Amino acid sequence: MIDTLELTAIPTEDESLRADIRAFLNDALADMPPDQRARSWMGFDAEFSQALAARGWLGMTLPREYGGAARGHFARFVLSEELLCAGAPVSAHWIADRQSAPLILKYGTQAQRQFYLPRICRAEAFFCIGMSEPNSGSDLASIRTRAESKDGGWLLNGSKIWTTNAHRSHYMIALVRTSGTAADRHQGLSQLIIDLSLPGITIRPIEDLAGDAHFSEVFFDNVALDASALIGTEGDGWQQVNAELAFERSGPERIYSSMALVQCWLSHCRANQINDAHTTAALGEILTQLATLRAMSLAIAGQLACGRSPAIEAALVKDLGTELEQRIPDLLAQILSQTPDHAIPPELLRTLAYVEQVSPTYSLRGGTREILRGIIARGLGLRSN
Repeated sequence: MIDTLELTAIPTEDESLRADIRAFLNDALADMPPDQRARSWMGFDAEFSQALAARGWLGMTLPREYGGAARGHFARFVLSEELLCAGAPVSAHWIADRQSAPLILKYGTQAQRQFYLPRICRAEAFFCIGMSEPNSGSDLASIRTRAESKDGGWLLNGSKIWTTNAHRSHYMIALVRTSGTAADRHQGLSQLIIDLSLPGITIRPIEDLAGDAHFSEVFFDNVALDASALIGTEGDGWQQVNAELAFERSGPERIYSSMALVQCWLSHCRANQINDAHTTAALGEILTQLATLRAMSLAIAGQLACGRSPAIEAALVKDLGTELEQRIPDLLAQILSQTPDHAIPPELLRTLAYVEQVSPTYSLRGGTREILRGIIARGLGLRSN
């Protein structure tokens, strides 16, 4: 599988975006402390997302007819790198821009594209994803939330959990059962776009260990949906959701979650001229792994640019990337304990404490490590189911 990833470089016209993006972020985030930057994935700021949209930096890969910039995957790669390495608050638009919009573009009707995609590009429509359910875990095929065909539309009942930003989103794309039972596994699953302001929907935020409330549980009680809520073909939800997860796993997003902590640590080392063997070795470990993972992620962007769907390769990069992201706080905590002669600044301690608390979630979002390794094993021919 590794030999399918070719060494890839960002084209000059896309790399040229970096200077403008970086200048904008340096100004917009000048007063943001590092422990807030460390929340980048989970930092919700609608006004910041709208400022990106005003510069044409949302919907970069979407056609112009839907409000997009008609740029390629490398342009979006550059944008994602800069946003995440700067610790920008991307949570408001993140799911809609990188996951929901490509799904709607690929499977949606023309009416759905014309309605939702321009709103996503303007940061006027924020999306969440309804996959996980109580008692289902990562086994999406066992979901029980059901939409029954009724009166020319759908009647929705059930619940979703661990839904990022449901309490702040306008819409949910949910994987639901439209026929059969949970015993039918992948058969009978469909995807619906749900307006979260509809009657019968209850959303309850879930507070995490860091004191934030990014996740929610969502309940549907006889929610009436129009027939137009269906995305794609009824019963093809399983194939569609796997394509959606490939969008989610295929970018540089699975590498940079701990970069705000690394930047804060490096600032501490520079300010105190810390350059001992332990510190140098730790930085070398981070940089060598980061460079390799970035090259792999760029190779996947190259495959996407050629119209391929590198789902297995994306799963591999996501698995290895989150492993590094989780390794970084442990490594830096160990290194800081070995340099007792230098007082650790409070902002570094706060940032380290936050990343240590949330880093276990890095290997959950976008598919657990066990699920991803099953996908990789099937791709290598090591298992058949």
